Amino acid sequence: MHREDFNILNSGIIYFDNGATTLKPKLLGEAIADYYDNYSSNAHRGDYALSIKASQKYEESRYLVKDLLNARKASEIAFTSGSTDSINKIVFGYFANKLKEGDEVLLTKSEHASNLLPWFELADRLKLKISYIELDDNHEVLMENVEKAITPKTKVISIAHVSNVVGDVRPIKEIIKLAHSKGILVLVDGAQSVPHLKVDVQDLDIDFLAFSAHKMCGPTGVGVLYGKEELLNDIEPIIFGGGMNADFSTDGTRIYKTMPDRLEAGTPNIAGVIGFGYIIKYLMDIGFDNIHEYEMELKKYLVDRLKEIPQVTIYNAHSRSGIVTINYDGIFPQDLSIYLDKFNICTRAGNHCAKILKDEIHIKNTCRISLYFYNSKEEIDKLIEALKNPNIKEEII
Repeated sequence: MHREDFNILNSGIIYFDNGATTLKPKLLGEAIADYYDNYSSNAHRGDYALSIKASQKYEESRYLVKDLLNARKASEIAFTSGSTDSINKIVFGYFANKLKEGDEVLLTKSEHASNLLPWFELADRLKLKISYIELDDNHEVLMENVEKAITPKTKVISIAHVSNVVGDVRPIKEIIKLAHSKGILVLVDGAQSVPHLKVDVQDLDIDFLAFSAHKMCGPTGVGVLYGKEELLNDIEPIIFGGGMNADFSTDGTRIYKTMPDRLEAGTPNIAGVIGFGYIIKYLMDIGFDNIHEYEMELKKYLVDRLKEIPQVTIYNAHSRSGIVTINYDGIFPQDLSIYLDKFNICTRAGNHCAKILKDEIHIKNTCRISLYFYNSKEEIDKLIEALKNPNIKEEII
């Protein structure tokens, strides 16, 4: 789908590392170049035409994110540098002021480092208890295990909508409904879901959501922090400077602006945010239902073809995302990825920043193939051809 929109695909590259970051369509570069060439100026800081235009385009992107997520208000959307930045601002700007010693934070062992390390740090500071939802035999999250994990001390569940390793789509709506019935808030890491699925924050009743632009054809250095208005009214900034303050004086008195300005200190990535707005329109025109349906068609084809190779172990054949995690008997995953690169095939090898999952599944490293809407069955055929090479081990050595 839409392969003609991506110049890099003309080079013959086969890009299967979409879980790490995606390719960028021509329109992104054009939108960013238009800003730098024709109205480069600081947003929200000038009373002249160029700055006003930059401000309008910047805020237009905020409204596009609002529409993308079906948020109630644009003020529930803050731009950040990425999912990691968003989660840290939620953890240390909100929960650091709400949790107390002995409170429990519920996670899973398949979370990305960005949804674990901030909580570990906060737990050390406040003497919180970190607990984990047990994964099933397929390393997925089941509601019965969520119910078992919740205790009277549980105050927050922080969980990825889609695992970046095993690719399982968690039952977020059901998790949130259960959590809210017990007075528990839920932070959703949407880095692997928002680019691929329709995520409606009102329908899912999400409290906080974090995701990155670069995983959905957007620029690097741009992320989104969503929160319900009533929660964001209590969030404190953790980065201070220009743009987020209303006033301050020599005695240290200071007044911070309301949302979203209070979380956007300093000059933001104006070009990136504006470019992201164009990407949101692009993806919404394609349609997220169409993207997901096509990815599932590709995944089925990929899994069926991988099953033709007895040396390949597939760890998540049935997950409802475009992530397929494998190993090849007798070949170290990084060596396999390097071998595939000889055929211009890009994959990800390692622990995928989910370092405690390896202890849970007793597998230190894997090779991840992650799909997006511009991939094709023909590309998958080339991958299978490379994996079926009878001399694969000799060529790796």
